[in-house]
Amino acid sequence: MPFCSERCRLIDLGNWASEKYVIPAPLEPEDDPLRAEDDE
Repeated sequence: MPFCSERCRLIDLGNWASEKYVIPAPLEPEDDPLRAEDDE
C-alpha cells in the first residue's frame, strides 16, 4: 500500500481534488510524445 493509513490516503485525495498538485509549466509540443507522432 502506498499510504500509511486511511487518513493519509484521504489527505492525498483531497490535495488532488483541490488541484494542489500541478505541473509547473505547460508541455511544449516537442516534450509531448503523443503530439510529436501526430506532427509527422
